[in-house]
Amino acid sequence: MTDSEPNPALNGPINQQMIRWFRHSAPYINAHRNKTMVLLLSGEAIADDNFINTVHDIALLNSLGVRLILACGARLQIETLLADLGVNSEFHQGLRVTDARMLEVVKQASGAVRANVEALLSTGVINSPMHGAGIRAVSGNYVTARPIGVRDGKDFGFTGEVRKVDSHGISRALDQGNIVLLPSLGYSPTGEIFNLSVEEVATQVAIDLKVDKLIAFVHAKGALDDQGNLLRELRPGDCAGLLNSTELPVPFRQSLRACYNAMDQGVPRAHLISYRDDGALLGELFTRDGSGTLITQGSYEQIRQATIEDVGGIVELIQPLEADGLLVRRSRDLLENEIEQFTIIERDGMIVACIALYPYGDENMAEVACVATHEDYRSANRASVLLQAAEQRAQQTGMHSLFVLTTQTAHWFIEKGFSEADISDLPVAKQALYNYQRNSKVFIKTL
Repeated sequence: MTDSEPNPALNGPINQQMIRWFRHSAPYINAHRNKTMVLLLSGEAIADDNFINTVHDIALLNSLGVRLILACGARLQIETLLADLGVNSEFHQGLRVTDARMLEVVKQASGAVRANVEALLSTGVINSPMHGAGIRAVSGNYVTARPIGVRDGKDFGFTGEVRKVDSHGISRALDQGNIVLLPSLGYSPTGEIFNLSVEEVATQVAIDLKVDKLIAFVHAKGALDDQGNLLRELRPGDCAGLLNSTELPVPFRQSLRACYNAMDQGVPRAHLISYRDDGALLGELFTRDGSGTLITQGSYEQIRQATIEDVGGIVELIQPLEADGLLVRRSRDLLENEIEQFTIIERDGMIVACIALYPYGDENMAEVACVATHEDYRSANRASVLLQAAEQRAQQTGMHSLFVLTTQTAHWFIEKGFSEADISDLPVAKQALYNYQRNSKVFIKTL
């Protein structure tokens, strides 16, 4: 192809879905830049066929300025080596008992995991997602450990627990743009090596560095309810309840406990995502609904009174409904003047539903108006929640009844306790503004 010949790839159709996703991800890109995250990667996650895609996404996060610490487990790899040797592990209280022979296997498996992860992060093949990434992965004796010792009469040998994390050393490495790799090994001041739980390493590092997120990769899509449906959001109290269940698989329980313990010590958010799903990490961080389970102290969806900064979001929300004739058109100037009458539901920075309440104090009545829910969020009764909030607000301000004018949603309001009424039942001021051409039906609800 010469310089004068057109490039078919440049003249082809633009992928509008990709463009929309990229634009919508911009707030999250800005929000995550310079944030510190610990990724808890079990041996199963690292051995999974999808791990190469996870590495690509890790590289992308690094290029976007996210500070990453990878806590890398090796349980599966240890078990594989032991099976080859015909050796069985002894467990007590859920922990592997590590004698001198076992420690050699642990060191071999952990070293192999570290080398494999470093190799994948070093990939730079042309036409691959890693081309030109230039990632530097560093590791070292960042975790000081001590022996667990004897518990219930059982000597755990070289199985240890975290004693100290070199937070300053890890921070310096992150400041230089490196990804920090932490194997499930710890070192003592006397030069001994201890086999550690990768969950404990991830948890303690997250706590000591006061990271922004702990992200645990699990086999399932995240936490599931009794019917197998994904739970997209949990509180720490919910985690405590799940941990009491005897039905949880042990690997998932360990990851969930790591998230719970980290949040109990001040980590603001934790996530459970699937290591089997291509793009799960990006989906969780850069889309509004995520791909797995978010564990947070406070809901990322909240009901609140609108402010002047919300006008643009409300305009974007109601314009499609105005175009379909479901709502009366409102100018931006009108919305700015009436913004105090609006209550909204905000979901991670996006306004997904709104309602307005206009009081008519002389008659102790209030108008419900501009009830709108984004088309992607109409399955969770958000409009009902907003209506209930409007009713409570009306009662608090001394209103005795609500009224609404509607052309296409009469049945919904009837279901909510409204009864059809006459125009003459409206406040006098509202009767004077009634649009006979629109011919809206009147419904009233006594509070």
